Amino acid sequence: MFLKKILEKISIAAAVSVMATSAYANCHNDVPVKTISNAFPAYEVMTAAMKACGNVESELDKDHRLKIVDAFSANPSLYTMTSLTNSTSVPMLDADLLRPLDGLIAAHGSSLKPNQFIKIDGQTMAIAAFANTQHLMYRKDILSDLGIAVPTTWDEYIAAAKKIQAAGVVDYPIGHYMKDGWNLAFVFINHFLGEGGDFFNDDWTPSINNEKGMAVLERMTKLASLMDPEYLVSDTTYVTKQMQQGKIAMANLWASRAGAVNDPAESSVSGKVVMAAGLKGSATIASTIWWDGWAIAKNISDKEAEAAMKLIVASMSEDVIKAHNDDAIWLASGFNPGPAAAGAFATASQGAPNYPMTKYIGSMHSALGKNIAAFMTGKKDAKTTLADIEKAYITDAKEKGLLK
Repeated sequence: MFLKKILEKISIAAAVSVMATSAYANCHNDVPVKTISNAFPAYEVMTAAMKACGNVESELDKDHRLKIVDAFSANPSLYTMTSLTNSTSVPMLDADLLRPLDGLIAAHGSSLKPNQFIKIDGQTMAIAAFANTQHLMYRKDILSDLGIAVPTTWDEYIAAAKKIQAAGVVDYPIGHYMKDGWNLAFVFINHFLGEGGDFFNDDWTPSINNEKGMAVLERMTKLASLMDPEYLVSDTTYVTKQMQQGKIAMANLWASRAGAVNDPAESSVSGKVVMAAGLKGSATIASTIWWDGWAIAKNISDKEAEAAMKLIVASMSEDVIKAHNDDAIWLASGFNPGPAAAGAFATASQGAPNYPMTKYIGSMHSALGKNIAAFMTGKKDAKTTLADIEKAYITDAKEKGLLK
């Protein structure tokens, strides 16, 4: 409930005017610091703020999650700090690679809010910068011109997409982050939750080879038939660009991209894209809520850790947040939710669950990512695919000591 409570506490208000400010003027850093993070616009904002303080080298990489465990296992760590989420924090915590932050927060984090503190066993292990979820973004002009009601369920979405396809007004009616691997697995996870599915039995053995799993795979093939045929390389950045370039009419996309699709400096359809709640499956909304933020390496000096904390605080100063209000659902002071945040708030208010922050879902996510593409390309049928996913999960979980 942590993230939903955060979103519920932020009141929806009119969009704040963007302040032209030298947001980083009071920050100075003498200690060499190296960051690695995802490549979301919000991380571009924060790392730019850090670099303005001096002596900061930043690496923005959408596949950073594949690097950080090995990089932080080195002694000293190859990076001073990293971006983390519900999902990517689990292997880092399991490997004991993160530094508890309570002392540093007491010394330097007075401007941070308590709801930004990600606590594990009573210790703050990360600082949440913004909340994120997935929700519907649609071209209001196209739906209006074709007399299509805004869809609220995945079945309605597919039906609407078929009408758009028949009208031939865009290259492809929809876009979706179905890149082979993590993204494709994540689509399954959201849809399985939307069908009311439970991934595990009481003993943590897998439970996806059933009617709900079959229904999800069937829906994923329907979605793929309405997308760019190269959908297995389609990640969030790919779909964002499709929307910005007017190539698609609808997408279920991360809230962190809501500002970009209507940014007149980047988007040819600025002002035409509306944010709405995530779409429902047969049981509930098929989206999950996430936190994104920063954690500091354990295997670095106290001096480096202190510098990192000061930079984290500077990157979320009120001036920075106000100057980049629509780049994220910020959790720090200064955020004033506007139209770009409407879809995320609607999704949270309709009961979207948090992405599960457990060791077991990591093994399940991995097993899904390694096996679903074979089904999508017709190499395996649904029943075989689900059975292979369960086998892969059991093998991985046993190797990690999660199952006997």
